[in-house]
Amino acid sequence: MIKIKAQNISKIYDSANGKITALDDFSLEVEDGEFVCLVGPSGCGKSTFLRILAGLEPATSGSINIARSPNSTKPVNNVVFQEYAIFPWKTVINNVAFGLEMRGIGKKQRQEIAMSWLEKVALSKFANYYPSQLSGGMKQRVSIARALANDPEVLLMDEPLGALDAQTRTVLQAELLRIWEKDRKTVVYITHSIEEAILLGDRVIIMTAQPGRLKETFEIDLARPREIELTATAEFAKLSGIIWQALKDEVKQAYDAQMMDKVD
Repeated sequence: MIKIKAQNISKIYDSANGKITALDDFSLEVEDGEFVCLVGPSGCGKSTFLRILAGLEPATSGSINIARSPNSTKPVNNVVFQEYAIFPWKTVINNVAFGLEMRGIGKKQRQEIAMSWLEKVALSKFANYYPSQLSGGMKQRVSIARALANDPEVLLMDEPLGALDAQTRTVLQAELLRIWEKDRKTVVYITHSIEEAILLGDRVIIMTAQPGRLKETFEIDLARPREIELTATAEFAKLSGIIWQALKDEVKQAYDAQMMDKVD
C-alpha cells in the first residue's frame, strides 16, 4: 500500500536576487511501513521537501497525498528536527505527553503512554527532570519519544542525529533501529550521511544539487534486524562506495556554487 505519494513537487522562493527554485518536479512514493532516507548535498531541497510533506509550507506546484488508516484518529504526521524542539519549562514526561494532551487524551492515559515510550528510549528514570538537566543525546531521545508517543501515520525526521557527537549518534542509531523494528512506522528520514542512510533505510533516494530533483534510488537489500556492526562489513562498504559514486558529482556542484556565491 502506498502511504505517501508526492507528485511533481516544485518549490520556488522569492529572494533579493530573484526567484530561487529549491525543488523541481520531484516525485516520491513511500510504502506503508517503509523507512526511506533522502540524501543530497547541502541546499538541495531535502528539508524543504520534508516541510512540504509535513504541511509546514506549501509547494509551488504538485500534490501530496498521505493515505490515512481507516477510521484513524491519529495525527497525519510528526516531525523530529535536528534541533531539540522540546519545551524547557516542561518535565521530560510532560514533553513526551504534549501531543497526546493536544489531542484531548486524558491525563492518566497520556502519562502511561508517555512513560512507556520513555522506557523504550531508556529515559524513564529522568521522567521528572527538565531539559536543562539532560545531555544533548537525551534531549533528542525525548524529541523522538514525543513524536512516536503521538502515534502519527507518518514520522518525518530532518537530520535528527546530525548535531550529536559520533558516539552518541551511534548509540541513537541503534536505539532508532530497535524501536522502528517493533512498530514499523512509515518514516521519511533526511541525512547527509550515506552510512546512516544505508544502516537505517529500506531505500536511499539521491537528490541532485539545487534545484532538487530525484537522481537515483537504491534498494538496501540488507537483512533486518540490523545492528551497528553491519557497518564494518565488506558488503556495507561496497554499497557505500556505489552510492557515493552517484552522489559525489552533486556534492561538487553544490560546493562550487557556494564558492561562486562567496566570490560574488
